[in-house]
Formats: sequence, structure tokens, C-alpha cells
Amino acid sequence: MTAGLDVRALQGLRASRRDLDLIRCRIRAHLDRHEGYVAFSGGKDSLVVLDLVRQVAPETPVAFFDSGLEFPETYAYLEQLANMWSLNLHVVPARMTTLEVLAGNGGWDHQAPDRPTPNLHQVLIVEPAAAAHRAHGPGELWGVRAEESRGRAAAYANALRAVTCPCTDTCTGQQRRARHGGLISRVDGTVAYGPVWDWHTDEIWGHISRHRLPVNPVYDKLRRLGAPEHFLRVSGMIDGTRLEEGRITWLRRGWPALFEELSAVLPRIREFV
Repeated sequence: MTAGLDVRALQGLRASRRDLDLIRCRIRAHLDRHEGYVAFSGGKDSLVVLDLVRQVAPETPVAFFDSGLEFPETYAYLEQLANMWSLNLHVVPARMTTLEVLAGNGGWDHQAPDRPTPNLHQVLIVEPAAAAHRAHGPGELWGVRAEESRGRAAAYANALRAVTCPCTDTCTGQQRRARHGGLISRVDGTVAYGPVWDWHTDEIWGHISRHRLPVNPVYDKLRRLGAPEHFLRVSGMIDGTRLEEGRITWLRRGWPALFEELSAVLPRIREFV
């Protein structure tokens, strides 16, 4: 049987419509002003951001927030990428793993009592990010894209509307987005810049293919299992997203032994298969 059309390879043959020189200049300016780190999840979006940052400042610290419940392939991939690219990698473990939080609150076991537990977002994102900022500075470069959720799109749109354009020439429309979009200033004084904030998914895969970037093998494994594009996520094996749409099914199909171990601790995950 002949192989079908490789859509990702096709996307890589197209020239990028993005001004990568401008994006690299913005990355450099962001680091000069705020210092900070690259937030790397092991996923495709943060991989593209990491590639762009390395072209500007390869010594920039790279922070991986370890939930303790990542896919096994992600940990191996992280180690291989760090060696291949000589990354200034810093693994920031959560004070409680995802599994500890989920098992502790009783919500995943009908026989267990409900107990108060820390908020997952606080434990997995807010606290590790604060530790990374203390170590490396108030700046952050991340792969968060507006296309991924309404909340993220609204945050970027609101931030862009609040920008007072410093340009000497008239800066409107797409030019304004390219020059000033993607910045999120927080009340704690930290500032995140998303170099790919308004990119579409096909642009992300196109950049990866065009530049032959090494991709987390979890993506190909999920594709072989038949998972559609919106299920191609390499975040923790279990989180609060898309459970009702069958996300646990792909976990059970691709990692059956791990599924059985997890279901012994969190019996209710079987209800989502």
C-alpha cells in the first residue's frame, strides 16, 4: 500500500506568511527588557517558540513545569531535546502531583469522601511559574495561542486594545497585531509574550516541517491511534479537558497498562471510556 499525502510535509513547503525577523526582534527586546525564561510544555506550540528563541538567545533558561503525570514519552523527549539542543533546562516540579490532587479530593472515587484539595491550576501552573520567575526574571515566552480557547483569545484581544501605539508611523490592523500583539502584563509584574499567539495550527505544523524540528512522539502515537487534530495534546495524561469527548479513550488505547494503574487510584476514569 502506498503512503498517503503527508499534509504536514505539504504545509512545510509553503513559505511562511509571518515576518519572522520582526518576531525575533520582539523576542530579543522582550528578553532585554524583562529577562525571564521560555515555558516549554513538550508540545508543538512551545516547540516553535523555543526554536525562535534559540535563534536569538540560545542561552535563555527553559522551564518545564512537571505535573508528575506527563506521558512517559514526554520525559524521554525532554531529555533528548535538552541534549540535542544544549538547552539551559530547568525542570520545576509541582509541590503536589496531578495524581495526588485528584486522588486526594475524592471526586474520582464514588467510595471516597470529598475532601478539599488545592486548585490544580494553582499547583501546576501558578506556583511553578512563580518559582521560575523568582529564578530567572519577570519575563516569560510561551506558546499559548488565541485559537485554542475563547478565554485566551479574549485575553490577547483585551491586552492589544490597551496598547498605546509608540510607533512613529500609523500602526493599524495587521501591522498593529504584528508589532504589539501577544503581550500579557499581569498584576504581579510579570509579562508574557507569545510569539505565535495568533498563528493557526497549520502554521505551527508548517514551521515544524519546514525547519525539521524534532517533535514529541506522543503526537504520532495519538495519530496512529486515530485521534483527530483537536485531541493531539501532550499535556498531562489526565486533566480537566475533553473528558466527555473521549480523551480517556485514547489513553486507554495507547497506554493500557498505565490506564489500569491510574484507574485503580481514580476509578471514575472508566466512566469516560
